[in-house]
Amino acid sequence: QVQLVESGGGLVQAGGSLRLSCAASGRTFSTYAMGWFRQAPGKEREFVAAISRSGGSTYYADSVKGRFTISRENAKNTVYLQMNSLKPEDTAVYYCAADKALVIQNIPSAYDYWGQGTQVTVSS
Repeated sequence: QVQLVESGGGLVQAGGSLRLSCAASGRTFSTYAMGWFRQAPGKEREFVAAISRSGGSTYYADSVKGRFTISRENAKNTVYLQMNSLKPEDTAVYYCAADKALVIQNIPSAYDYWGQGTQVTVSS
């Protein structure tokens, strides 16, 4: 069992930056690939970024590529999402998720554990 707690969301103007953190409980954090997803009102949950167990591989949605960076610190049981050049269309609840699969995936149903989410609002 893994418990995930996101933090770092908030209100920011377009063009600004935020850094999301996701802290995981337990001693097995390094055995999970980690992902970030987001869900805007009235829309389905969508993939944002994912990172492999070691942090050596990353994968991004086209909509955030070049603006967002996912990273992890296994010693701290934490995964991050650095978000730069934010746009109003990035407004959503952001969720982190853990996946025991060996490969990083972009499908929500592939992930085993989810956090409660943190709100990100980008004003124009």
